[in-house]
Amino acid sequence: MTTKPNALIWLWLSTVVIALDQLSKWWAINALQPVGVPHPVIPGFLNWTLAFNRGAAFSFLADGSGWQRWFFVLLALVISGVLVVWLARTPRRDWRTGMPLALVVGGAVGNLIDRLHATQVTDFIHVYFRQWNYPVFNLADCGITVGAVLLVAFGMFAGKSAGSVR
Repeated sequence: MTTKPNALIWLWLSTVVIALDQLSKWWAINALQPVGVPHPVIPGFLNWTLAFNRGAAFSFLADGSGWQRWFFVLLALVISGVLVVWLARTPRRDWRTGMPLALVVGGAVGNLIDRLHATQVTDFIHVYFRQWNYPVFNLADCGITVGAVLLVAFGMFAGKSAGSVR
């Protein structure tokens, strides 16, 4: 019995996301002290600002008594596991599924490492414009967001063009 090549090869991208995320967080912790002080990168638009988040996106559940850490650890493990199984069942040639799933896995594991190691996620990218401020985030969050958006976008347009390979 032969098995068809699957999309698990895309886990190399997850590894790159995890490595870049952890290196950037190490840099942020060492270079951006004290916490909360903006370091302008593109004035009027982008700062490096060290922040820590015990919750999820937009500090959701950050004020919990500590149970949320384990909830988000479990959630990351389950989601990552499901996505790895999805990759294993996806044909290798299907990069429109493999790449986004790998980005999400890399981001989820990057933040999982923080929760397990430091009980909180390190954030440092702060995008803003005048009075509008986006919550501070990190490269793992970028992987999750870009992967999810690509998965939806590729799913919406799957089979729409005559020359698409699926």
